[in-house]
Amino acid sequence: MIFMQRLQIKQIEKDLNKKMVFIVGPRQVGKTWLAKEIAKKHENSVYLNYDNLEDKEIIEKKQWPVETELLILDEIHKKKDWKNYLKGLFDTKSSNLKILVTGSARLETFRQSGDSLAGRFFVHRLMPFSLSEIKQVSSNNSLYGIDRYLERSGFPEPFLAENNIEADRWRHQYIDGLIRNDILDFENIHDFQAIKMVFELLRRKVGSPISYQSIARDVKVSPKTVKKYIDIFEALFIVFKVKPYSHKISRAIIKEPKIYFYDTGLLVADEGIKFENFVAVSLLKSVLYENDVLGKAKVLSYLKTKEGKEVDFVISENSKLDKIIEVKLSSDQVSKNLQYFTKKYNLAGVQIVKNIRQEKHVLGLKIVKAEKFLSSLAI
Repeated sequence: MIFMQRLQIKQIEKDLNKKMVFIVGPRQVGKTWLAKEIAKKHENSVYLNYDNLEDKEIIEKKQWPVETELLILDEIHKKKDWKNYLKGLFDTKSSNLKILVTGSARLETFRQSGDSLAGRFFVHRLMPFSLSEIKQVSSNNSLYGIDRYLERSGFPEPFLAENNIEADRWRHQYIDGLIRNDILDFENIHDFQAIKMVFELLRRKVGSPISYQSIARDVKVSPKTVKKYIDIFEALFIVFKVKPYSHKISRAIIKEPKIYFYDTGLLVADEGIKFENFVAVSLLKSVLYENDVLGKAKVLSYLKTKEGKEVDFVISENSKLDKIIEVKLSSDQVSKNLQYFTKKYNLAGVQIVKNIRQEKHVLGLKIVKAEKFLSSLAI
């Protein structure tokens, strides 16, 4: 398989000179590969995976070579007291030791226990490839258009596979690994069939506000259980929630979120929904990059009124709206809802369209080609 450089590598290398670095993100998004690429630039590096019994013993006893310059700890969050372990390791390490931690679960999931690691690490969320990243790292980016993402997703292995058959084989194994390994390892699930049914329903409900009660009726479990399962999917970077924008945080929490998948290829949906999911992943990736690298506090949300007026995405910073975005597969007519929200918030709205021949400026709004807009994002 072809390998392709990741845009975040230089910033991660800089951050390693200052603090521990956490690389987190979905399963098989390229975290281990990226860590080992960084390791090649160090004469003495050690890679240890907590899932490996021999590595686990070395981690527990801290028996890596004294001359180690870069220590890579993979899946260390599975260690019961991992936060205290890393805190002690960082506070007592030699000045020449750099520590890189990788994992496929959200750090936020574990922040409730143990001593704080505040001030001791930088976090980098590694996401699937995007049009913007490919444009910046590949000389052949013209080969990788939107259709390739909709068909294969931006995960490195299927995206760079020689053909669709190889991409499909990867996804079949990927789904099986998510359900049977990651989820069951993450938490003791008593009803395997129920969580699998919730997963399958979500694959068909992308882009619509999620009702825990409705899914609970279909699966015959409680709404609380459905929420727990979706929280697990989110913690493991399988799905992410896009919540409604609101000045009042409590109101945003009450309203129903939309669910999107990091892997667009997991969707059971038409091209329009797959395109919306791809845009959601691209926008989220750009937002997380600006937060992680530039210290921003941006949030991806959607807008909806009590009367049902809705626009697909908004980006805000410190609760102040910055961008209003509507997504269309094939339309050169300005969305009335986008007009409404643009006027209400006095912001220039953008309607991004996949299949459009000519861009337009109408009523202070922009109708732009999706490829052009998505290629211009931060990453």
